[in-house]
Amino acid sequence: MSLEVFVLGTSGMQPLPGRFLTSAMVRREGELFLFDCGEGTQVSLKMLNLHWKRINRIFISHMHADHVTGLPGLLMLSSQVDRSEPLYIYGPEKLKDYIDANRRLLDMYINYEIKFVKTEPGIVLETDQYTVEAVPLLHTKPCMGYVMKEKDRPGEFNVDKAKELNIPCGPMWGRLQKGQDIELEDGTVIHPNQVLGPQRHGVKFSYITDTMYMGHIARHVQDSDLLLCEGMFSRDLSQDAYEKKHMTSTQAAMIARDSNSKKLGLIHYSPRYTDKELQILKEEACEVFENTVLCKDRYSFVLNNPD
Repeated sequence: MSLEVFVLGTSGMQPLPGRFLTSAMVRREGELFLFDCGEGTQVSLKMLNLHWKRINRIFISHMHADHVTGLPGLLMLSSQVDRSEPLYIYGPEKLKDYIDANRRLLDMYINYEIKFVKTEPGIVLETDQYTVEAVPLLHTKPCMGYVMKEKDRPGEFNVDKAKELNIPCGPMWGRLQKGQDIELEDGTVIHPNQVLGPQRHGVKFSYITDTMYMGHIARHVQDSDLLLCEGMFSRDLSQDAYEKKHMTSTQAAMIARDSNSKKLGLIHYSPRYTDKELQILKEEACEVFENTVLCKDRYSFVLNNPD
């Protein structure tokens, strides 16, 4: 399988021309997952022609304005179409208060069900194909990062080997592909590993923003195909980052290196940096982790596993 990741906004604290507030979208098998919803999220969705009607799950990291101010507009927009599926919103407890207050004060017309899920550290969503884990971070307010990981799939089915073992085409092939043993008419038991190749690994996407550097983050995002991580400050502002509980791009690179991630995408930049000055963030990160991308609004990534 594959994931598509769209960076909808890269600014921290305040939106700038061409740099909206932090948000990212994941598309998988037609499903859309939104991570944070800062100002400008709807604009990027429109510019990328992403079908916001298919957003069924929104994951909010924490209750700071630059991560939630785009949410009321998106909720109202979703009422412009007939929607039968509920919208699941994951986040801190105060997020529900924020949503309820906006619905009341703005007299929102909502024609679908909103299901709020309070996030606690650990798995917050699990299907038969993937999981989403909430990772505890350390910021000025309770904050969570998120890790989306596809589950490993059985190896590729070897048709020639199945025929060689006289396994009749049909339900038995399906059972083997699901990892179940089968028994032939002559009593021979066939195990899945006799006809399946090596297990195929799923892809992993990690979203980490608004936190000071902590070593345990690397363990949670281990082996990410893409780590989107805040790199708010340059190295000379390390003390500012520490006091404000943010990270430098060098610290983001340390997490990418220590987690054996394949690629680092920097996001959530301080508005003090012009687009030209942002290059220093990338340069400092590359000194630690070479495969670093200085994300810009509406950058996209396709994550495929060669397995």
